[in-house]
Amino acid sequence: MNIIKKIQVKQIITEKSKEKLKNNFIHQKMRLEQECQQLLFEQRKLENKIGTSKQEIKSRFQREINQRQHRIKSIDFKLEQLEILEIGSEIIEREVEALVEVNEGEHWDEVMNERAIVIKDNIVIRIE
Repeated sequence: MNIIKKIQVKQIITEKSKEKLKNNFIHQKMRLEQECQQLLFEQRKLENKIGTSKQEIKSRFQREINQRQHRIKSIDFKLEQLEILEIGSEIIEREVEALVEVNEGEHWDEVMNERAIVIKDNIVIRIE
């Protein structure tokens, strides 16, 4: 029988991967900042329409802007942590699902044992 199990993908930090992560974070931050600007523009546009509740519009847009600003702060924190991270460190990049074969007589603990795929510059270097 096969079961689906989550497996961690760990990345070994190199200069190249560190720079790539940094660029991804900066790109995400810029996109979120652009979304905030667009939301402010849309808010002003709607507030100038006749027959709309300015307070309701403002609160609705402010909620959306606050969510994006919270994500921007999170990205800033990740950028700070990335600067501290040493070359050769392992970080958990994501989780993937894998099919794991389970047979009668196997120890359940061994089947459910924590497994990981370790990559370095997008090349699998070991499977734990």
